[in-house]
Amino acid sequence: MISPTIDILVPVWNNLFETRACLAAILTHSPGARLIVVDNGSSRETELMLEEFSESLGDQGLFIKSERNVGLIAAINIGLSRSDSDYTVIIRPHVAVQAGWLDVLVNAAETSGAGIVSPLFFGAHAPKLPDLTPGSTVMESCMVSLTTLMLRTEMRMVVGAFDEHLDGDEWCVKEYVRRVAAKGYRTCLTSRLRLACSAAQQFGSAQRRKEMLQNSRSAYISRWGNDRQYGVYFGAEADAGFLSDIVAAILNAARIGHSFTLLLHRRQYKVFRKMGWDALHTGITLLPLSFLFPLRDFLRKVALLRSSSPHLLLACGSDGIDFPGADAALSREELITNILADNNSDTRHMEEAA
Repeated sequence: MISPTIDILVPVWNNLFETRACLAAILTHSPGARLIVVDNGSSRETELMLEEFSESLGDQGLFIKSERNVGLIAAINIGLSRSDSDYTVIIRPHVAVQAGWLDVLVNAAETSGAGIVSPLFFGAHAPKLPDLTPGSTVMESCMVSLTTLMLRTEMRMVVGAFDEHLDGDEWCVKEYVRRVAAKGYRTCLTSRLRLACSAAQQFGSAQRRKEMLQNSRSAYISRWGNDRQYGVYFGAEADAGFLSDIVAAILNAARIGHSFTLLLHRRQYKVFRKMGWDALHTGITLLPLSFLFPLRDFLRKVALLRSSSPHLLLACGSDGIDFPGADAALSREELITNILADNNSDTRHMEEAA
């Protein structure tokens, strides 16, 4: 079996000592990979260090220089345009890699078929990503970070580059994951790798970054609409073994950013876990109900969900049931119609943008 080729892309803006340590660790722990360094308008001192480091790599290194800071996303896109390996790993200079890190990411991508794979992180300034279901090492998720991200090149050729008009991480990555899902590719987290990271180097004033974040959020919502949160109840008599169609629809909706809490009676909860449906996606949460007092527990948990998510949509996951305590709830048919409409809208959006 031929091992996939890998490029490691590091966008750099100053922070000399941390950047040097990051590059040295990559070189030590990433045998066979090519290193692409994009100097995003760094100081002369950092530039000289990067040139010296890159020269020692020969054909296993590529140094790209921008005379000014063009922004994180633009710098990443510059590097991606020069990457032609099977996978490209974006890694920020404030991350410390370790032995075997690359093998874990590649294995997660190869075994899951995912187009995007992200590790988890630790440290005071680490991105807060969802925890995986205990016992799971790879799960689909819409929440990843440019702190470290593996991209399948085949997918990049179909989906295109990151949107440089959006902010440097949250909304830009969210929008990219949405486009990836619309093209049929998956985004995954792996719990087999946790990387240490410190605070990222920030460019521009705090006020400018805040404005960028607000503008990016508005642009995302204008393009894709608001993400929705659902509470779904299947009824006490529903046989979990016959719910695969609605669960598949819910998974497709989770892949484009919607989140679901499934309120399950104990018997259903056990079957869902046996089927592996507790580890489908980090946007799908299973919530078991009390065996002795299910209705009282149900009403209490729905009230808690509503208090934490004021725009929560209640939905029935089975035909011919009521949603206890709710004046109005979506029927199973209405829920599926909503999901199909969202997925069709994403597909049309991608076709129009092509």
